Amino acid sequence: MDKIFKVEKDFQNSRLDKWFKRNVLDLPHSLISKLVRIKKIKVNNLKTTTSYKLKKGDLVKFFSYNKYRSIKKEKKITYKTTKFDKKRYDQFIVEDNENFLVLNKPSGVPVQGGTKSFKNIVDILKSTKYFKNSKPYIVHRIDKDTSGLLIVAKNRAFAQLFTSLFRIRKIHKTYHAIVHGKYELKKNRLIDDLITYDNKKKIVQKAITDVRLIKRGENFSLLELNPITGRKHQIRKQLLNIGHSIVGDKKYFSENKTYKYGLMLHAQNIKFMINEIKYNYQADYTNEFVKFLTKIKEVSNSY
Repeated sequence: MDKIFKVEKDFQNSRLDKWFKRNVLDLPHSLISKLVRIKKIKVNNLKTTTSYKLKKGDLVKFFSYNKYRSIKKEKKITYKTTKFDKKRYDQFIVEDNENFLVLNKPSGVPVQGGTKSFKNIVDILKSTKYFKNSKPYIVHRIDKDTSGLLIVAKNRAFAQLFTSLFRIRKIHKTYHAIVHGKYELKKNRLIDDLITYDNKKKIVQKAITDVRLIKRGENFSLLELNPITGRKHQIRKQLLNIGHSIVGDKKYFSENKTYKYGLMLHAQNIKFMINEIKYNYQADYTNEFVKFLTKIKEVSNSY
């Protein structure tokens, strides 16, 4: 059986292979490439390539559709949003317009669900009034236990735009963190080679973060951090490397003390420009962050 699919506006300029996996069948990329090559997949009844950029209204024909099945994946758990969630999240909205939403994400809630995660930002937003006629597109990540600003696009065009802006470093993020110890420098730049592993393959990535001291105490310090690169857990790893792990960090820590507070890392500011218009957003600290700030007994800032 042959089947024809029409490309919707949201997928304008999407690659054929990526669109196919999302909208038709989730097949291995090698198989999709073969089907395109042997003309089992055509666009507007013409031979094409996997990298072809689709246009609104294109007709993608898949020959022998019934012979193939999507890759079996572990089923993700979908969180059923409660009335309390919908009402509660109104207080976290920083910006809402037709193209994107900016959220002051609470600590302890992951951005997306998975096979192990349950309650998550995406599933909550899906059922709110903010995405009544659209769906949330995640364009960057914040760790589950980090609070603060998160951009969520409302359409594919702005999702692609934000992804591009992040890639070329035109979106500037500022974090505030409460760290262990008396931070000595007023300003400095952290440069590290961070190591991660993909199965057994060792991957080394350069990480750069600018640091400015806001408040210094004998036991704790408040820092402002501007990540220049965007590595996973970059800020948390780099601060651990210099002996100033973030308070409440249960993964990257140098102190054995435990606190009833969560991770004291907050995405405080985000700014960017689109079509010559400047956007600049700030997010209030969580109540827990404000409470812990009282523990910083400021000492002399002579350098």
